[in-house]
Amino acid sequence: MAPVLRPVQRLLAALLLAAVLIVAPTGRASAAMDYAKQALIGADFHGADLRDTTFNLTNLRSADFEGADLRGASLFGAKLQEANLRGADLRGATLDSAVFEGTDLRDAVLADAFAFNTKFRQVKADGADFSNVSLRADALAALCAEVAGVNPTTGLATRDTLGCP
Repeated sequence: MAPVLRPVQRLLAALLLAAVLIVAPTGRASAAMDYAKQALIGADFHGADLRDTTFNLTNLRSADFEGADLRGASLFGAKLQEANLRGADLRGATLDSAVFEGTDLRDAVLADAFAFNTKFRQVKADGADFSNVSLRADALAALCAEVAGVNPTTGLATRDTLGCP
């Protein structure tokens, strides 16, 4: 005969089981956060694990994402003016319609990101890897006019990853 659990015990058992199922396979919580449509001006995400996190239409002006893992994150329409994304991993991220103005993208990896309608104005992108990123002609021209360097993670030259002449 199975033991009878009180309602509080059942709740605690369910919560414990949920925590084990979420954290056990990878050692990290697998449920991505959703910060969509928020004002996170100056937020500190330095070095954070933000894989698959949603920041759609979020104001991230002056936010610090240095060294953050943003693989697969969605930053659709995000405002990233003066944000620090130095060394961030943005592989496979959705950056479409985002605004990068005065943003630090040095040494970031943006490989396979979706960024066709993204605005890049006065960004620092030396050492960034833009492999397989489709950009509008004006954004590509602006980046090619400014960038240099080699990405320390992938070993690829920024100008080569952009296909600069």
